[in-house]
Amino acid sequence: MVNRLSGKKVVGIKQTIKAIKSGEGRVVYIAKDADNKLINTVEELSMEHSLEIVYIETMKELGKLCGIDVGAASALILE
Repeated sequence: MVNRLSGKKVVGIKQTIKAIKSGEGRVVYIAKDADNKLINTVEELSMEHSLEIVYIETMKELGKLCGIDVGAASALILE
């Protein structure tokens, strides 16, 4: 497992959705324990744009990977 997500990224549902829609994404990270209503949109957009999806066990773990002290539902590595 990776200790830290490298490269330019955005963190959070709103930022992830915005970046995917503008075609900036490469790899999407999604926390398995995040609210399904929020995650469904990110998953659908990721599939539409043929992005790789990586699932992380918890929001807290994804937050750590992003280098923040709070949980994150999603993150996106940018082109």
